[in-house]
Amino acid sequence: MSVFTRSRTASILGGIAIAGASALVLAGCSGGGGEATSEAPAENVDLTIKIGTILPQTGSLAYLGPPEESGVGLAVEDINAADVGITIPDIVWGDSGDTDNKAYATTIQKLISEGVTAAVGAASSGVTKLFLDDAVAAGIITFSPANTSVDFTAWDDNGLYWRTAPADTLQGEVLGNLVAEDGKKNVAVIYQNDSYGTGLNKEFKENFTASGGEIVSEQSYNTGDTTFDAQISATLASNPDAIALITFDEFYTIGPALLAAGYPADQLYLVDGNLKNYGSDAKWPAGLSLEGAKGTTPAGPAPDKEFQGRLSDYWVSQGNPALTDFSYGNEAYDATILLALAALAANSSDPAEIAGKLQEVSGGSGDGTKCTEFKECADIILGGGVADYDGFSGPITFDENGDPTEATIGIFQYGADNLNTRIDL
Repeated sequence: MSVFTRSRTASILGGIAIAGASALVLAGCSGGGGEATSEAPAENVDLTIKIGTILPQTGSLAYLGPPEESGVGLAVEDINAADVGITIPDIVWGDSGDTDNKAYATTIQKLISEGVTAAVGAASSGVTKLFLDDAVAAGIITFSPANTSVDFTAWDDNGLYWRTAPADTLQGEVLGNLVAEDGKKNVAVIYQNDSYGTGLNKEFKENFTASGGEIVSEQSYNTGDTTFDAQISATLASNPDAIALITFDEFYTIGPALLAAGYPADQLYLVDGNLKNYGSDAKWPAGLSLEGAKGTTPAGPAPDKEFQGRLSDYWVSQGNPALTDFSYGNEAYDATILLALAALAANSSDPAEIAGKLQEVSGGSGDGTKCTEFKECADIILGGGVADYDGFSGPITFDENGDPTEATIGIFQYGADNLNTRIDL
């Protein structure tokens, strides 16, 4: 497990990243939050809140849609089944798309008009930036399971933006230290020219060069680009001993081109935007091996196979094939559970009042009692106590700004079957 603070002195020892000072981190950063009181409401009333999603059903991050939507759907089932006085009726499902197809523009207006309490999403930081101000103006909570841009921490969001994924600062530390610990000295980067790509590239560079390494080439591309010949040629010409690929689905073109040019797979480093199981993906060229390539992604403290089975069972119950990727499913589930717990703690369905309790139910204030399941936490709140929810993505523990204060980044490696396995446990 790789645990980080915002200190710049982290290192990887035997797969464990250790850092000192500031705040420990296990989820992500938000610009929301505020002081929460620990007093339980004197009399709880039946509550109904409305959850919508703005997650990628289409676009360059569409592979994240199934696990994220499963996380939301399964959480809603668990909340309703607990029968503790809070109900979430049918979810208002919506597509975020990406910054190219702009599906988010229609979806956010639909969610606002439907009067949702909270919108879970988007996955892409770049997409969230394009609708967040509209959501804030409408007074609804935006709770992303996958945004990583550091820009959201200081966003003017009236305390209504939250996330359960670690910021790029943290993945950049893990990736930079991983590449350095692998003995790489001269590294090239191909990155997406948006808030995600530029932010993660910046953090990776700072950490890798601090270890004595050199960035020999940086090549960017824009969202929507379909040809990358110039970037690939310049990268290979720099003769790197490793290439970091900070991309989304563009890896389907860039990765095979690098391998076809003879670049060794075990010198490629991927990130959360492209760390897929390509062996089960029909779009990946047959016979092309990623064996030895490594990657990083927010992953929680350890994979919970039983929970992954529940996520997949939910997805199948909705008429879909079984899940093959679980990225950000934990974070989506936890985001939804936290929203319901905060509503119980606030004894309100008002978004601002719910947001005002998110820090408390995450364990960031109030000296609460640890709990790991919705009903267990709800019973604590209804009994007059303060719940401190530790979820499948980790402890979360929002600080006074709404930033989670712990983060776990998993390290994965591809085998001959083009499937990745976690190696830092």
